[in-house]
Amino acid sequence: MAIDEQGMGGSAIAQRTFWDRNRERLTALQYVLRGNPNMAIGLFILLLAVLMAAFAPIIATDEPKELFTEPRLQAPSSNAYFGTDSVGRDVFSRTIYGSQLSLAIGASVTILTILCGVVIGITAGYYKLADNVVMRFMDGLMAFPSFLLAIALVALLGASFQNVVLALSVVETPRVVRIVRGSVLSLRERQYVEGALAVGARPLRILFTHIFPNLVAPLTVQATYVFALAILVEAGLSFLGAGVPPDVPSWGNMMGDANLLKQLAPWMIFFPGLFLSLTVLGANLLGDGLRDTLDPRLRGTG
Repeated sequence: MAIDEQGMGGSAIAQRTFWDRNRERLTALQYVLRGNPNMAIGLFILLLAVLMAAFAPIIATDEPKELFTEPRLQAPSSNAYFGTDSVGRDVFSRTIYGSQLSLAIGASVTILTILCGVVIGITAGYYKLADNVVMRFMDGLMAFPSFLLAIALVALLGASFQNVVLALSVVETPRVVRIVRGSVLSLRERQYVEGALAVGARPLRILFTHIFPNLVAPLTVQATYVFALAILVEAGLSFLGAGVPPDVPSWGNMMGDANLLKQLAPWMIFFPGLFLSLTVLGANLLGDGLRDTLDPRLRGTG
Protein backbone atom coordinates (compact mmCIF):
# COMPACT_ATOMS: atom_id res chain seq x y z
CA MET A 1 0.00 0.00 0.00
CA ALA A 2 2.83 2.34 0.83
CA ILE A 3 4.41 1.57 -2.53
CA ASP A 4 1.17 2.37 -4.33
CA GLU A 5 0.81 5.62 -2.44
CA GLN A 6 4.41 6.48 -3.22
CA GLY A 7 3.84 5.66 -6.89
CA MET A 8 0.69 7.76 -6.98
CA GLY A 9 2.48 10.60 -5.23
CA GLY A 10 5.35 10.41 -7.70
CA SER A 11 2.91 10.50 -10.59
CA ALA A 12 1.17 13.55 -9.14
CA ILE A 13 4.50 15.33 -8.70
CA ALA A 14 5.50 14.53 -12.28
CA GLN A 15 2.12 15.79 -13.51
CA ARG A 16 2.47 19.02 -11.54
CA THR A 17 5.96 19.49 -12.92
CA PHE A 18 4.65 18.98 -16.47
CA TRP A 19 1.91 21.59 -16.05
CA ASP A 20 4.29 23.99 -14.29
CA ARG A 21 6.71 23.79 -17.20
CA ASN A 22 3.97 24.43 -19.75
CA ARG A 23 2.63 27.30 -17.66
CA GLU A 24 6.11 28.84 -17.58
CA ARG A 25 6.42 28.48 -21.35
CA LEU A 26 3.00 30.05 -21.89
CA THR A 27 3.91 32.93 -19.59
CA ALA A 28 7.17 33.47 -21.47
CA LEU A 29 5.31 33.43 -24.81
CA GLN A 30 2.78 35.96 -23.52
CA TYR A 31 5.63 38.20 -22.34
CA VAL A 32 7.35 38.02 -25.72
CA LEU A 33 4.14 38.73 -27.66
CA ARG A 34 3.22 41.60 -25.33
CA GLY A 35 6.59 43.21 -25.94
CA ASN A 36 6.47 42.64 -29.71
CA PRO A 37 3.03 43.51 -31.17
CA ASN A 38 4.18 42.95 -34.76
CA MET A 39 5.06 39.37 -33.90
CA ALA A 40 1.68 38.91 -32.21
CA ILE A 41 -0.15 40.24 -35.28
CA GLY A 42 1.85 38.02 -37.63
CA LEU A 43 1.25 34.93 -35.50
CA PHE A 44 -2.47 35.74 -35.31
CA ILE A 45 -2.74 36.09 -39.10
CA LEU A 46 -0.94 32.79 -39.72
CA LEU A 47 -3.08 30.98 -37.16
CA LEU A 48 -6.19 32.25 -38.92
CA ALA A 49 -4.79 31.07 -42.25
CA VAL A 50 -4.03 27.61 -40.83
CA LEU A 51 -7.51 27.33 -39.29
CA MET A 52 -9.09 28.46 -42.56
CA ALA A 53 -7.18 25.80 -44.49
CA ALA A 54 -7.91 23.09 -41.92
CA PHE A 55 -11.65 23.78 -41.83
CA ALA A 56 -12.08 24.65 -45.51
CA PRO A 57 -14.71 21.94 -46.12
CA ILE A 58 -16.80 23.43 -43.31
CA ILE A 59 -16.26 27.12 -44.13
CA ALA A 60 -16.70 26.88 -47.90
CA THR A 61 -20.23 27.25 -49.23
CA ASP A 62 -19.76 25.28 -52.50
CA GLU A 63 -17.39 22.85 -54.12
CA PRO A 64 -14.42 24.86 -55.48
CA LYS A 65 -14.47 23.09 -58.86
CA GLU A 66 -18.23 23.00 -59.33
CA LEU A 67 -19.40 24.83 -62.46
CA PHE A 68 -22.66 26.73 -62.88
CA THR A 69 -24.07 28.19 -66.10
CA GLU A 70 -26.40 30.83 -64.66
CA PRO A 71 -24.62 32.90 -61.97
CA ARG A 72 -21.50 33.73 -64.02
CA LEU A 73 -19.65 36.92 -63.07
CA GLN A 74 -22.09 37.56 -60.26
CA ALA A 75 -21.06 40.39 -57.94
CA PRO A 76 -20.54 39.68 -54.21
CA SER A 77 -23.88 39.05 -52.50
CA SER A 78 -25.51 36.96 -49.81
CA ASN A 79 -25.64 34.02 -52.23
CA ALA A 80 -21.97 34.32 -53.19
CA TYR A 81 -19.94 36.20 -50.60
CA PHE A 82 -17.03 36.95 -52.95
CA GLY A 83 -19.01 36.70 -56.20
CA THR A 84 -18.56 34.13 -58.96
CA ASP A 85 -16.05 33.80 -61.79
CA SER A 86 -16.46 33.51 -65.56
CA VAL A 87 -17.64 29.88 -65.39
CA GLY A 88 -19.87 30.29 -62.34
CA ARG A 89 -17.49 28.94 -59.69
CA ASP A 90 -17.83 30.43 -56.20
CA VAL A 91 -14.88 32.76 -55.54
CA PHE A 92 -15.30 32.51 -51.76
CA SER A 93 -15.01 28.72 -51.75
CA ARG A 94 -12.07 28.75 -54.15
CA THR A 95 -10.31 31.37 -52.04
CA ILE A 96 -10.79 29.30 -48.88
CA TYR A 97 -9.56 26.11 -50.55
CA GLY A 98 -6.69 28.04 -52.15
CA SER A 99 -5.23 28.55 -48.68
CA GLN A 100 -4.64 24.79 -48.42
CA LEU A 101 -2.40 24.73 -51.47
CA SER A 102 -0.49 27.89 -50.57
CA LEU A 103 0.20 26.80 -46.99
CA ALA A 104 1.12 23.27 -48.11
CA ILE A 105 3.60 24.58 -50.67
CA GLY A 106 5.02 27.11 -48.21
CA ALA A 107 5.50 24.49 -45.49
CA SER A 108 6.92 21.86 -47.88
CA VAL A 109 9.40 24.26 -49.46
CA THR A 110 10.45 25.56 -46.04
CA ILE A 111 11.12 22.09 -44.61
CA LEU A 112 12.98 20.84 -47.68
CA THR A 113 14.99 24.06 -48.03
CA ILE A 114 16.05 24.16 -44.37
CA LEU A 115 17.05 20.48 -44.36
CA CYS A 116 19.13 20.79 -47.53
CA GLY A 117 20.55 24.14 -46.46
CA VAL A 118 21.67 22.79 -43.09
CA VAL A 119 23.35 19.69 -44.52
CA ILE A 120 25.10 21.54 -47.36
CA GLY A 121 25.94 24.63 -45.30
CA ILE A 122 27.46 22.69 -42.40
CA THR A 123 29.50 20.59 -44.82
CA ALA A 124 30.79 23.67 -46.63
CA GLY A 125 31.49 25.62 -43.44
CA TYR A 126 33.24 22.90 -41.47
CA TYR A 127 35.17 21.04 -44.17
CA LYS A 128 37.45 23.39 -46.06
CA LEU A 129 37.99 20.98 -48.94
CA ALA A 130 34.28 20.97 -49.77
CA ASP A 131 33.86 24.72 -49.27
CA ASN A 132 35.16 25.93 -52.64
CA VAL A 133 33.29 23.35 -54.70
CA VAL A 134 29.97 23.68 -52.89
CA MET A 135 29.94 27.46 -52.66
CA ARG A 136 30.88 27.99 -56.29
CA PHE A 137 27.90 25.85 -57.24
CA MET A 138 25.66 27.82 -54.86
CA ASP A 139 26.97 31.09 -56.29
CA GLY A 140 26.13 29.84 -59.77
CA LEU A 141 22.53 29.15 -58.74
CA MET A 142 22.24 32.56 -57.08
CA ALA A 143 23.52 34.26 -60.22
CA PHE A 144 20.19 33.52 -61.92
CA PRO A 145 17.15 35.64 -60.99
CA SER A 146 15.19 33.42 -58.61
CA PHE A 147 11.83 33.85 -60.31
CA LEU A 148 13.20 33.10 -63.79
CA LEU A 149 15.06 30.07 -62.46
CA ALA A 150 11.84 28.79 -60.86
CA ILE A 151 9.96 29.25 -64.15
CA ALA A 152 12.69 27.39 -66.06
CA LEU A 153 12.71 24.48 -63.60
CA VAL A 154 8.92 24.12 -63.57
CA ALA A 155 8.84 24.30 -67.38
CA LEU A 156 11.49 21.57 -67.49
CA LEU A 157 9.89 19.32 -64.87
CA GLY A 158 6.23 19.96 -65.63
CA ALA A 159 3.43 21.70 -63.76
CA SER A 160 2.52 19.81 -60.58
CA PHE A 161 2.57 20.28 -56.82
CA GLN A 162 5.71 18.19 -56.34
CA ASN A 163 7.62 19.90 -59.15
CA VAL A 164 6.73 23.37 -57.89
CA VAL A 165 7.98 22.43 -54.41
CA LEU A 166 11.20 20.99 -55.87
CA ALA A 167 11.81 24.03 -58.09
CA LEU A 168 11.24 26.54 -55.29
CA SER A 169 13.46 24.52 -52.93
CA VAL A 170 16.29 24.59 -55.45
CA VAL A 171 15.87 28.35 -55.80
CA GLU A 172 15.83 29.07 -52.05
CA THR A 173 18.44 26.59 -50.80
CA PRO A 174 21.56 28.63 -51.77
CA ARG A 175 20.53 31.51 -49.50
CA VAL A 176 20.08 29.20 -46.54
CA VAL A 177 23.40 27.53 -47.33
CA ARG A 178 25.20 30.88 -47.19
CA ILE A 179 23.62 31.72 -43.83
CA VAL A 180 24.51 28.34 -42.33
CA ARG A 181 28.02 28.37 -43.78
CA GLY A 182 28.73 31.85 -42.43
CA SER A 183 27.53 30.86 -38.96
CA VAL A 184 29.58 27.65 -38.99
CA LEU A 185 32.73 29.51 -40.05
CA SER A 186 32.31 31.75 -37.01
CA LEU A 187 31.29 29.03 -34.57
CA ARG A 188 34.08 26.59 -35.37
CA GLU A 189 36.62 29.13 -34.09
CA ARG A 190 34.95 29.39 -30.66
CA GLN A 191 36.83 28.17 -27.62
CA TYR A 192 34.31 25.48 -26.68
CA VAL A 193 34.66 23.93 -30.16
CA GLU A 194 38.45 24.00 -29.90
CA GLY A 195 38.16 22.47 -26.42
CA ALA A 196 35.98 19.66 -27.78
CA LEU A 197 38.56 19.00 -30.48
CA ALA A 198 41.32 18.96 -27.89
CA VAL A 199 39.63 16.20 -25.89
CA GLY A 200 39.17 14.10 -29.03
CA ALA A 201 35.51 14.72 -29.91
CA ARG A 202 34.57 13.49 -33.36
CA PRO A 203 33.45 15.96 -36.06
CA LEU A 204 29.85 14.70 -36.11
CA ARG A 205 29.56 15.12 -32.34
CA ILE A 206 30.93 18.65 -32.57
CA LEU A 207 28.56 19.54 -35.40
CA PHE A 208 25.39 18.25 -33.77
CA THR A 209 26.25 19.03 -30.13
CA HIS A 210 28.13 22.32 -30.25
CA ILE A 211 27.41 23.95 -33.62
CA PHE A 212 23.90 22.99 -34.72
CA PRO A 213 22.12 24.26 -31.55
CA ASN A 214 23.54 27.71 -32.27
CA LEU A 215 22.06 27.62 -35.78
CA VAL A 216 18.47 27.16 -34.61
CA ALA A 217 17.76 30.86 -34.03
CA PRO A 218 18.89 32.18 -37.45
CA LEU A 219 17.32 29.19 -39.20
CA THR A 220 13.98 29.82 -37.47
CA VAL A 221 13.96 33.40 -38.68
CA GLN A 222 15.03 32.42 -42.19
CA ALA A 223 12.32 29.75 -42.31
CA THR A 224 9.59 32.39 -42.00
CA TYR A 225 11.02 34.33 -44.95
CA VAL A 226 11.35 31.18 -47.06
CA PHE A 227 7.74 30.32 -46.21
CA ALA A 228 6.48 33.76 -47.28
CA LEU A 229 8.59 33.84 -50.44
CA ALA A 230 7.51 30.33 -51.45
CA ILE A 231 3.84 31.31 -51.22
CA LEU A 232 4.48 34.49 -53.21
CA VAL A 233 6.56 32.85 -55.95
CA GLU A 234 4.07 29.98 -56.31
CA ALA A 235 1.30 32.52 -56.81
CA GLY A 236 3.39 34.26 -59.44
CA LEU A 237 4.08 31.00 -61.25
CA SER A 238 0.41 30.01 -61.20
CA PHE A 239 -0.58 33.50 -62.35
CA LEU A 240 1.59 33.01 -65.43
CA GLY A 241 0.28 29.48 -65.98
CA ALA A 242 3.57 27.83 -64.99
CA GLY A 243 2.58 26.61 -61.54
CA VAL A 244 0.08 24.01 -60.42
CA PRO A 245 -2.51 22.75 -62.96
CA PRO A 246 -5.21 25.33 -63.84
CA ASP A 247 -8.08 23.32 -62.35
CA VAL A 248 -6.48 23.30 -58.87
CA PRO A 249 -7.85 26.09 -56.64
CA SER A 250 -4.96 28.39 -55.81
CA TRP A 251 -4.67 32.11 -55.30
CA GLY A 252 -2.29 32.47 -58.23
CA ASN A 253 -4.54 30.52 -60.60
CA MET A 254 -7.54 32.59 -59.54
CA MET A 255 -5.74 35.86 -60.18
CA GLY A 256 -4.48 34.55 -63.50
CA ASP A 257 -8.01 33.63 -64.57
CA ALA A 258 -9.24 37.09 -63.51
CA ASN A 259 -6.51 39.02 -65.32
CA LEU A 260 -8.52 39.60 -68.49
CA LEU A 261 -11.71 40.33 -66.55
CA LYS A 262 -10.37 42.63 -63.85
CA GLN A 263 -12.25 45.61 -65.26
CA LEU A 264 -15.55 43.76 -65.52
CA ALA A 265 -15.27 41.63 -62.35
CA PRO A 266 -12.63 43.13 -60.02
CA TRP A 267 -13.70 40.88 -57.13
CA MET A 268 -12.20 37.88 -58.94
CA ILE A 269 -8.70 39.24 -58.47
CA PHE A 270 -9.23 41.34 -55.33
CA PHE A 271 -10.15 38.65 -52.80
CA PRO A 272 -7.45 36.04 -53.60
CA GLY A 273 -4.91 38.87 -53.83
CA LEU A 274 -6.04 40.16 -50.42
CA PHE A 275 -5.69 36.75 -48.77
CA LEU A 276 -2.30 36.24 -50.41
CA SER A 277 -1.06 39.64 -49.21
CA LEU A 278 -2.28 39.08 -45.64
CA THR A 279 -0.65 35.64 -45.41
CA VAL A 280 2.69 36.89 -46.70
CA LEU A 281 2.44 39.92 -44.39
CA GLY A 282 1.78 37.66 -41.41
CA ALA A 283 4.81 35.48 -42.16
CA ASN A 284 7.06 38.53 -42.57
CA LEU A 285 5.81 40.13 -39.35
CA LEU A 286 6.40 36.86 -37.50
CA GLY A 287 9.90 36.65 -38.96
CA ASP A 288 10.74 40.22 -37.94
CA GLY A 289 9.46 39.54 -34.44
CA LEU A 290 11.47 36.34 -34.12
CA ARG A 291 14.58 38.16 -35.33
CA ASP A 292 14.15 40.90 -32.73
CA THR A 293 13.51 38.32 -30.01
CA LEU A 294 16.24 35.81 -30.83
CA ASP A 295 19.01 38.27 -31.72
CA PRO A 296 20.56 39.61 -28.46
CA ARG A 297 21.82 42.71 -30.29
CA LEU A 298 18.25 43.73 -31.18
CA ARG A 299 16.50 43.00 -27.90
CA GLY A 300 14.96 46.05 -26.39
CA THR A 301 15.71 48.23 -29.39
CA GLY A 302 12.30 47.83 -31.11
